[in-house]
Amino acid sequence: MKITPVLLGADLNCYNFARAFHEAYGVSSYAFGRYEISATKGSKIINFKVVPDIDNEETMIRVLTAFAEEHKGEKLYLFGCTDDYAAMIIRRHAELPQYIAPCPDENLYTLIQKKAEFYEICEKYGIPYPKTSVLTADFTEDMLTEEALGFNYPIVIKPSSSVDYWKFSFDGMKKVYFAKNPNEAADIIRTIYKSGYPERMILQEMIEGGDSHMRVLTAFSDKKGKVRAMCLGHTMVEEHTPKGLGNHAAIVTEPVSSLPCAEAIKNMLEAIGYTGFSNFDLKFTGKEGDFRAFEINLRQGRSNYYVTSCGMNIARLAHEKWEDEGDDCVMNENAHFWHHVPASVAYEYTEDKNLVAKAKALAKAGKSSCSLLYKYDLKLNPKRMFYVYGQLIRQNKKYKIYYPKSK
Repeated sequence: MKITPVLLGADLNCYNFARAFHEAYGVSSYAFGRYEISATKGSKIINFKVVPDIDNEETMIRVLTAFAEEHKGEKLYLFGCTDDYAAMIIRRHAELPQYIAPCPDENLYTLIQKKAEFYEICEKYGIPYPKTSVLTADFTEDMLTEEALGFNYPIVIKPSSSVDYWKFSFDGMKKVYFAKNPNEAADIIRTIYKSGYPERMILQEMIEGGDSHMRVLTAFSDKKGKVRAMCLGHTMVEEHTPKGLGNHAAIVTEPVSSLPCAEAIKNMLEAIGYTGFSNFDLKFTGKEGDFRAFEINLRQGRSNYYVTSCGMNIARLAHEKWEDEGDDCVMNENAHFWHHVPASVAYEYTEDKNLVAKAKALAKAGKSSCSLLYKYDLKLNPKRMFYVYGQLIRQNKKYKIYYPKSK
């Protein structure tokens, strides 16, 4: 039976997944998004269609139902490539029985999608996380003192629900905020609530250390809720544009066994019956063995090609493990250097020079990959080459503007 991947989105996440399916099975993917962006433009491995209101759930159901009618007899896989699209599929996949949608059930969406609820789960299963305070729109300024919070300034401020947050755009909008004192914190929180954002806000202690203190853990759980694969990445450098802050730009994979809380995360996923891809952001505190979980994404991460590139193709996980009767769990031990930005940018802006040396050694050994530099897609495809190399060139300028070197 022909495998047909269907993706909602147009970003790097979408391209990474499409590339994984093409590498594994030689198939092109279909993608629907509100508009085209350079990450997927001109690609030979993605049949992209613009649907301006595909983020409307009724439109999504209509479009995907019609697509399934046109592709009867094919094995249709459905994935969301942003928090919003993933949430839509989780809520409505029962109305799309034509598709295999490896994702968690809707009851789990409400249980752990929001950061406030996720930290409650972490507490229950012994997963370390930063000191945290949760506020609502009716907060008062006396709640923002160090004494009330239980930790010192500067602090981190972020919305509990990313899905809801991005629906209320405003000038100066960022993925994460930093406040040096209670007055700054109050201004940030008021601005966010003034936009119409309805959910709780998260205030957290600042864990020292730059991008290279970050880790990313990706897991895949089968239809029975058994974790079948885990892959750990050591972040070299992140993106630093206001809306891209925190997105991984370069990663070196490390043994899952080097993350002390990996087993606790696996136990948590299986205890709550989680299914599909999950993606965790964590940070090393600087104390040996001390890592803190920041959040869970109920989907494959945007940088998911770091998993595929080290030998754990995520398309194969979805196709071959979802309904598999086995219960084995592969914990990645392979080292690989993945990057979305040019390697030279990753080398220049990574603070940990030992990590840079490791990445360079892996590149020299032929163990490195750039998501967009897919030879099949670039060959005899000048339009794709224009978009890809243009995007890579622009990365140098972005880092000079948003992440200037202090030295």
